[in-house]
Amino acid sequence: MSNANKSTIWEFLQSLGKTFMLPVALLAFSGILLGVGSSFSSSAVKTAIPLLDNNGLQYLFMWMTKIGLVAFIFLPVMFAVAIPLGLAREEKGVAGFAGFVGYAAFNLAINFFLTVAGVLDNPTARAAYSVKNIIGIESIDTGILGAVIVGVIVARLHQRYYTFKMPDALAFFGGARFVPIISAIVLGVVGVFIPYIWPYFAAGINSIGHIIEKAGVFGPMLFGTGERLLLPVGLHHILVALIRFTEAGGTMDVCGQTVSGALNIFYSELSCPTTTAFTPEVTAFLSQGKMPAFLGGLPGTALAMYHCARPENRSKIKALLISGVVACVIGGITEPLEFLFLFVAPVLYLIHAILTGIGFMLMGMLNVTIGNTDGNLIDFLVFGVLQGTATKWYLVPLVAGIWFAVYYGVFKFAITRFNLKTPGREVDNTAVDEELQAVFVNESGKGAAVLAALGGKENITSLDNCITRLRLSVNDMNLVDDAKLKALGALGVVKLDKHSLQVVIGTQVHLVKNEMQAIISAS
Repeated sequence: MSNANKSTIWEFLQSLGKTFMLPVALLAFSGILLGVGSSFSSSAVKTAIPLLDNNGLQYLFMWMTKIGLVAFIFLPVMFAVAIPLGLAREEKGVAGFAGFVGYAAFNLAINFFLTVAGVLDNPTARAAYSVKNIIGIESIDTGILGAVIVGVIVARLHQRYYTFKMPDALAFFGGARFVPIISAIVLGVVGVFIPYIWPYFAAGINSIGHIIEKAGVFGPMLFGTGERLLLPVGLHHILVALIRFTEAGGTMDVCGQTVSGALNIFYSELSCPTTTAFTPEVTAFLSQGKMPAFLGGLPGTALAMYHCARPENRSKIKALLISGVVACVIGGITEPLEFLFLFVAPVLYLIHAILTGIGFMLMGMLNVTIGNTDGNLIDFLVFGVLQGTATKWYLVPLVAGIWFAVYYGVFKFAITRFNLKTPGREVDNTAVDEELQAVFVNESGKGAAVLAALGGKENITSLDNCITRLRLSVNDMNLVDDAKLKALGALGVVKLDKHSLQVVIGTQVHLVKNEMQAIISAS
């Protein structure tokens, strides 16, 4: 692989957003454990299902609840490790280890400042600095933002120093071993200055929270619409993390602890034995807002595209659409359906984004209280149905049904009225051949062809993937053959700037990426 181009802002932000997926995926799974464990151990469920009220099962549910807290309790340190791990091109294990070392040094340096300044012995000062126990260290609670700062700094240090050569007498400390050393030193210095500048960071995040709060019922709508609009360029993870994990998503006292971030608050309420109901203002930014579009609207879109396809092509696109609906409803992965119409009808995508935002707003206005992250059928069952009727889960099928009808009507009218070339409407059948059907089923063997369509291995300067897309940097964007990529089954090609692009493949994208990486590495 040739020397990498200088990182652009777009490339950096999309890469940073991609690194969030590792801790967020664990968080989603941990949330399911926490939801199942807490619901089946509640007195209401034990009364309704006496079979569950025995020691063996209750110990199991208690264990699930405890293990489910792992991602919630240690989320900042997970971000500090995951960011350098995800951004590193080589020596990823060292990068992750250095992330933990840097995070520990960062908090120890803050503790040094607080000790010297006499803050730790002054209850009023402790409260002013938001002192908490962070991985066993009394430090300022910088939350996810502090972890992101640490992760980015460590990632840059790793990129610069993992091949650093020391003098022969100190050669043992050179190369990859030098990365955690320099990370500890640099983050140790940064941590000393954090108490001086952190109030400004906190004020900025709080101002975002105040804007959302002042928006009232429109706050969740702005969030839901903004998240969809940022999705095509891969920056939605940053907005989502801001609301889920920082003061921008609200701050509350739960079980005697001050908790910030919509998802953090929800998990705290879920695990608190004295909590009898979830806070609607918090869950309004979580799973429930996605459910009208994910469980109703996008499946309606798929049916509209199927009915609008040419009769001779319907059998060829059926697998594509069904796979997209399954990914959306069961997994909460929407790109396979959204990218079918994003590029042929951007206005329809804008309408979809607005309707998604309205879904967020409506769920909040109806006081539905279903939390977690994905907005899929699993969240609906675990965090809605299993938590009892207080969540008002029974309103979700009603609203999703309405969204299904609205999406179906809008999309069918627009596709036929404006002759939009959604899948199956092309006269040339090559655009809907078996390769297109296989996008979500079997990507084996496509790596070489996709690599050739991207201009060959010499044109690739960086290669990675997220859930559904290849994320690349190339030397020459003119060598990228969009038409050939789409003929191979790509749902879309997003060019962020003259070097950075994303190729939307589908949920089996990792197979394509691994094949491409093997070809590149073999050179």
